[in-house]
Amino acid sequence: MANELIIGGVSVAPGERTIIELQLGKLATHTDLHMPIHVIRGKKPGPILLVCAAIHGDEINGVEIIRRLSARITTSRLKGTLIAIPIVNVYGFIHRSRYLPDRRDLNRSFPGSPHGSMAAQLADTFMKEVVSKCTHGVDLHTGALQRENLPQIRANIQDERIKDMAIAFQAPIIIDSVVQAGTIRGAAADLDIPWIVYEAGEALRFDEVSIRAGVRGTLNVMRNIGLLTFSRKKLLEPRVARSSSWIRAQKSGVMRLIVKCGDLVKGGQTLGFIADPYGSNEAPLQAERDGIVVGRSNLPMVYQGEAVIHIARFNNISNAADSVEAFQNEIEPDWDEHILAPESAPII
Repeated sequence: MANELIIGGVSVAPGERTIIELQLGKLATHTDLHMPIHVIRGKKPGPILLVCAAIHGDEINGVEIIRRLSARITTSRLKGTLIAIPIVNVYGFIHRSRYLPDRRDLNRSFPGSPHGSMAAQLADTFMKEVVSKCTHGVDLHTGALQRENLPQIRANIQDERIKDMAIAFQAPIIIDSVVQAGTIRGAAADLDIPWIVYEAGEALRFDEVSIRAGVRGTLNVMRNIGLLTFSRKKLLEPRVARSSSWIRAQKSGVMRLIVKCGDLVKGGQTLGFIADPYGSNEAPLQAERDGIVVGRSNLPMVYQGEAVIHIARFNNISNAADSVEAFQNEIEPDWDEHILAPESAPII
């Protein structure tokens, strides 16, 4: 059938909504393990969008983004199919770990192999059963453990299809980044699937601004590709960073940062201080040039050479700062509505 969609041996017809339990390798206890896959199909044909999270098992903001997203979407509103997977790396999620039990990074193991490592086999299954059947992809990530990211899109915007998705998402900043070997983004590019990565917040932490921006952004992408049939006025113009780099600790010690994600900084500006634990020999951390803080370490104890502040640079720094400020003002949560009862919140 032309409209047939089969995942894990389960066929989902147009107009249907289901959760498929994709069988994975058993745990060491011989307990069965599954990857839950939400499939929501409109009655009319259209694009097939994959939205996935927790490829790194400790990056949990995306889990909540997908929970809220799937609760708000009905088959009647779709022209095409939404495949939403809140937890790809189920093994890592169980253990609150970025990695798989074999200590491999799943997002450096694509496209995988049916006869390779644990990570390679999971990547192979995910590519064959899910990714290869999609037309577009949004991959939800956070900063690493004890590192925080300003909401941002990472994408190869030399591809106009990807650029359109990146702009539509409406994160304040887009980082035009090359594809790294072994990533799902690279594997999708090899299949000519337009793919963007959303980075926001910190591992093992829910961040309401990042979550709200992720839900809104994914809905915006769905509208952009024609999966949702009604439009929404754009609220801001994302700014593309021309480059970015990390400032590294010049000595080991206890760090005290005085800037936060989203701050505009000037070359030579003091961003924080590193001192020994006894309060002496304090040294300033300084910005090398103008930019916006798009990532930072939240761990006070640092070692010499450790990356601690991520700064993006722009051709027009003032416009970029205005976009970040507009985003922060617009996306600030209404705590009563979006914390106490987020599932009842209106589409944003």
